[in-house]
Amino acid sequence: YRLRRIARRAWVAGHIDAYIASCSLRTTVYKGLVVGRQLRACFPDLADPLLESQLAVFHQRYSTNTFPTWERAQPLRSIAHNGEINTVHGNTTWLRARGAHLGWTPDRAGPGDDGSWIQPVSDPDGSDSAMLDDAVQLITHAGRSITAAMTMLIPPAWDHGQDVREDVRDLLRTYAATAEPWDGPAAVAFSDGHLVGACLDRNGLRPARWLRTSDGIVACASEAGAVPVDPDTIVESGRLGPGQMVVVDTRTGTLRRGDDVLHELAEAAPWGVLVAAQQADVPDAATPDDDTDTIAATEAAPLAARQALHGYTREELTAVIRPMAQNGTPPVGSMGDDTPVAPLATVPRSLFGFVRQGFAEVTNPAIDPLRERATMSLDTLLGPRPRLLEERGTGRIALRLRSPVLTTGGLERLRTTAGEHDLHVHELSTLVPRSATTGDDDGASIAAAVAALCSEAETAVRGGADVLVLGDRSSDVDRAPLPMLLAASAVHQHLVDTELRTRTGLVCDSGEVRDSHCLAALVGHGVDAVCPYLLLETAADLAGGARPKVDGGSRVARSRVVAALEAGLRTAMSRMGISTLDGYRGAQVFEAVGLDPALGTHLRGTLQRPGSIGFGWVAARLREQLDEAAKLEDVRLASPGFYKFKRDGEQHGFSPAVVAALQHAVGVDDVLGDGFAEAQRRWHDYVAAVRDRPPIDLRDLLAIEPGRDPVPLAEVESARSIVRRFSTGAMSHGSLASEAHETLALGTHLVGASSNSGEGGEDRTRFGTDRSSDTKQVASGRFGVTPAYLRSARELQIKIAQGSKPGEGGHLPGHKVTDEIARIRHTQPGVSLISPPPHHDIYSIEDLAQLVHDLASICPAAACSVKLVSQAGVGTIAAGVAKARADVVVISGASGGTGASPLASIKHAGMPWEWGLAETQQVLVANRLRGRIRVRVDGGLRTGRDVLVAALLGADEFSFGTAALIAEGCTMARTCHNDKCPVGIATQRQELRELFPGRPDQVGAFLLLVAEELRGLLAAVGARTLDEVIGRVDLLRARRAGASAVDLDALLATPDVPADWPRR
Repeated sequence: YRLRRIARRAWVAGHIDAYIASCSLRTTVYKGLVVGRQLRACFPDLADPLLESQLAVFHQRYSTNTFPTWERAQPLRSIAHNGEINTVHGNTTWLRARGAHLGWTPDRAGPGDDGSWIQPVSDPDGSDSAMLDDAVQLITHAGRSITAAMTMLIPPAWDHGQDVREDVRDLLRTYAATAEPWDGPAAVAFSDGHLVGACLDRNGLRPARWLRTSDGIVACASEAGAVPVDPDTIVESGRLGPGQMVVVDTRTGTLRRGDDVLHELAEAAPWGVLVAAQQADVPDAATPDDDTDTIAATEAAPLAARQALHGYTREELTAVIRPMAQNGTPPVGSMGDDTPVAPLATVPRSLFGFVRQGFAEVTNPAIDPLRERATMSLDTLLGPRPRLLEERGTGRIALRLRSPVLTTGGLERLRTTAGEHDLHVHELSTLVPRSATTGDDDGASIAAAVAALCSEAETAVRGGADVLVLGDRSSDVDRAPLPMLLAASAVHQHLVDTELRTRTGLVCDSGEVRDSHCLAALVGHGVDAVCPYLLLETAADLAGGARPKVDGGSRVARSRVVAALEAGLRTAMSRMGISTLDGYRGAQVFEAVGLDPALGTHLRGTLQRPGSIGFGWVAARLREQLDEAAKLEDVRLASPGFYKFKRDGEQHGFSPAVVAALQHAVGVDDVLGDGFAEAQRRWHDYVAAVRDRPPIDLRDLLAIEPGRDPVPLAEVESARSIVRRFSTGAMSHGSLASEAHETLALGTHLVGASSNSGEGGEDRTRFGTDRSSDTKQVASGRFGVTPAYLRSARELQIKIAQGSKPGEGGHLPGHKVTDEIARIRHTQPGVSLISPPPHHDIYSIEDLAQLVHDLASICPAAACSVKLVSQAGVGTIAAGVAKARADVVVISGASGGTGASPLASIKHAGMPWEWGLAETQQVLVANRLRGRIRVRVDGGLRTGRDVLVAALLGADEFSFGTAALIAEGCTMARTCHNDKCPVGIATQRQELRELFPGRPDQVGAFLLLVAEELRGLLAAVGARTLDEVIGRVDLLRARRAGASAVDLDALLATPDVPADWPRR
């Protein structure tokens, strides 16, 4: 082990590309970029009868989330891993943070050996599986058994009343303090040469079956029958359940299964004594007191002034905070997000708005925070952590919290409990003086303040601080709070770099946190616990006074806010397929958009989409907040129209002017006949309304250049031909009234386009008629999916994710589940229908391929599409979709519409389709897969120019959701989730449905008008057909004005491949 690591360090230093596959006296590793049947030819010794072994671990891996290379081929040195580690970045960061504090003691290392050769523990160029193997190797070579290592790194669920023995619970509690879980779907086979076994993750998200025969063979595989045995010889068989393990000891010939290994480990030491000596519970840390969540100091500035100082808006009080305080759940909205991507915002936003939540799709499925809540844990420890390689820990106390959310009273109880156990809590202020916000130095004063804060944190920890509290409370309005995400992430990163992070806890006492996204971003960037004191005080204020806006009183309102924050955090965790707070903390499963390198370095580890937002922007933002707060009693919080359009507020892609112009264009009598020419004249006004406003989408930053001289319009492909590539977005009957849903189908069929049923099925009386949707969607809940439904399709669409809420399932509120909807969806009226976030039969690309095959079997004439959502890495998933033999891959953008989604998901999850489409095109072309699959895009498409940009970036086909609804009468009232649509589109209330104004010809006319506009644009760039421009990214360039806000280089990159490789 030591030899391998020293050699690896030397090779890296010498820029030598080398890898030792096997270097052990007990095991030999055979690996290669070959399929299983080629191993015999590749390694002749495997066919030699003289080669004997008591055990074998075999894994044929389908590379989906990393680029295949020889060293990444499996098995690895200790494990073979089927699955994906969703927390891998955080896991490797925490290993790096431990540095010299791993616990590799001199008696292990030998005289004069400081163990420095161990670092880095994980090869940064390795796959997630390889990094897990590195961690297993470290722990086992330090003296623990491989079963202990696997239990520590992939523990079962134990902390929510599961049927777990108390000594096992103490064992797992000790392990949880020692190492963060490597969370994600995992079936892992492992061996140290003596022990060989397999285990599953805490959710059991991979299959594993085992058997024992009468002649002493024990086999375990992902599928029954993988190892051929005579069925008459099987004496015992079973499957691994969540968190379970099966192990064979080849030295003693014993088989341990189920909980045997856990019981054996639990009996090996007095874990209960260790827990009592090393962990102390903080009582009721998330429970509001009667009065401690308000600032009673007489000199405190008015509440509104302090809200202004932290960037609160009146809109947030109404749309976000009041629903949390009233209902105890995250607020819900509808119709998607048509506001600018954060760097293009015309109204200032919090820094939290520049980080987008990551999510799992296909290879690392999301989990269900409702149905699988028993496997989720928000427990966290504060304070010094035991050294990873020390069996019995350090003897220092750590504070245990049942939730990362602290009330003001809970924070005081934390300080008290710390004092009772001789732990030192050190307070760090994140406030900066007004003089630092002038902007005269382009933010240099802010950068210096962040650096000083990091230095102070390091000094405090070296001086014995066991818990750091970053606070921004202030009794005046002359000091501005640094953005808490910037301050906390910078301190966390600095302590990781100085190998001090595991010696202290990190708490934020923040007035800026006002929703679950803020909480998730802080925890995801390394924070242990958060006290959202101003949010709690705001909730108390809403529940107080003579005319309270929230029922139940102050304490109840604050309790509901805590519950809503916790629920939203679980959703953010489960979106990424992460079950435990320990796994989510510091995992940085986010994408940062628009930050310049100087600011972005404090969020390093988070995937960056660079731009121009830097310390100068931070200074200007703080100055604005200070100036507003200085008005004290005269403060009137802004209402910027972030959630719903406001005049003089934030820009919206579907503003009232745009909506009116579109409806005016398609509202002509006989619009598909004699009135079409008039509609075209009006269409120019609509295009101008879309064009003549500040940029909102990434495509607004792109200019289109001609490829050659213009061609006559008469020579360009006809609109009727182009429109065959168009479809409506997936919108369900249930979310929409039947009249609106059928109008979309009828309208598309008038012009030769396609409609999409959405999830939820269709009334069977529509099948075989023009009222039937061409594309029938198959979602995770399978609502309305019957053989007749599938057989009626021209295309079957597997919905993996939805742009407005990736990593979550569809949601139809109970008040919209009428007798009609319940009959079609085969459920009960009045019951809210929430689909699970993942398909429970899809946990890998192989599983997806199986469903594609099954759907093709039931309806061979139908094409099969797979719907994904844009994010970093979606191109690799799209390549897997192509290998799974789907006909179409759909890339949806975060601006897609919705009938009901959490506001945090609508506003803070997913990415613009431009990035995902560009990456998909690049990966498919580079892997010579582009000719095997069609690419479709959706999410906020409005005009023919949008279609052309999408085509240049690689799209073959195009879907319109919100715009199609507007064409049939939608006014963007954003009340879909409340069943109160004023024009009868997104409602099941009969009296409102009778108001529906739409006509099928309006929908058809909209699509034809887009196609006619596109024809003119094609003529201008010298193209006669749409096919000619697909993938021609060379015809795009960044506009000079505004392009610096976001770096578009990755968007405009082209793969370096031979010219004859297909681009469509």
